[in-house]
Amino acid sequence: MRKKLQRLLKLARGRKRGLVLTHDNPDPDSIASAVALATILERRASVNMHVAYGGIIGRAENLAFVRVLKLPIEPVSKIVFDDYDLLAMVDTQQNVGNHALPIHLSADVVIDHHPLREDNQVPVPFSDIGNTGATSTLLTQYMRAARLEPGPELATALYYGIKADTRDLERQTRNPDVDSYLWLFPKIDRELLSKIEHPDVPARYFQLYHAAIERAKVYSSAVITDMGEVYSPDMVAEVAERLSFLDTAVWSLAYGSYRSQLYLSLRVSDRRMKAGKLIRDLTHDLGGSAGGHGSMAGARLPMYGTRQQRMALKAAVVRRFKEALGIEAERGTALLTFDQPSK
Repeated sequence: MRKKLQRLLKLARGRKRGLVLTHDNPDPDSIASAVALATILERRASVNMHVAYGGIIGRAENLAFVRVLKLPIEPVSKIVFDDYDLLAMVDTQQNVGNHALPIHLSADVVIDHHPLREDNQVPVPFSDIGNTGATSTLLTQYMRAARLEPGPELATALYYGIKADTRDLERQTRNPDVDSYLWLFPKIDRELLSKIEHPDVPARYFQLYHAAIERAKVYSSAVITDMGEVYSPDMVAEVAERLSFLDTAVWSLAYGSYRSQLYLSLRVSDRRMKAGKLIRDLTHDLGGSAGGHGSMAGARLPMYGTRQQRMALKAAVVRRFKEALGIEAERGTALLTFDQPSK
């Protein structure tokens, strides 16, 4: 890690202004990683750094995460890319498509915990595509190599990034995740952490959950729900995550539309499965972007045309998903009337 850090700092030194981009509609792992990378480059390479995101931060926990920890991140609409001579991105990769970097620009730095996308490789002066459960783990390792002690806000951010992406070290967890989690724990502010994990939520949060559960259908190995129009795209991932706890389902798929985009989120409880590969196979010819890893994945697809054409897009994705799982002949049962078979 020290050798990687030396290469990163060598690339950054001498640059005037740097920008770190998260993936669009960023989650805590992406935000924490971006702020940590900016901190490292400011304090060890003397680069004036900024952090930005595309899309929105809409989920209650994510809004509380940024507000409570006072993280210096701003929407990309406020960014003039020509003002920066160092461009970095975290928790995503150059050609995946779920970030706000203009197509005519190239990143100088890419740090991401997702598997390397062989079909989307772009030469990057510095890249670290790590085999960890969270990108926050990689940035914690960089901070330790740089001998930087994070303050309570940044430590809490990185800790929660690991905690959220690995579901409390239960999912896609590697030894570096555990090591970073334990190193950060004594440094966090537990009062701030509690405010993030238990935020106030608007009435529409409950309305959305009500609709999602009401529309959910249970199949032999999956639960699927059409969330309709959502007020925040990251709510799709939250609902997919929650439905994955249904004890009879191996897979959970949630999808909803936001600003003429269809968002899909996929979860699988069997670690031998590859959610990222499946969702790319389902959507590769539909435009947009898709990615993920073993147990969780997501996609964003453009929705064009009439209402019928939009409905046809949803139907096509669901049909492909059911065919891939071998449940295309099943009608499905409404979750609210679903009776679990007696054991």
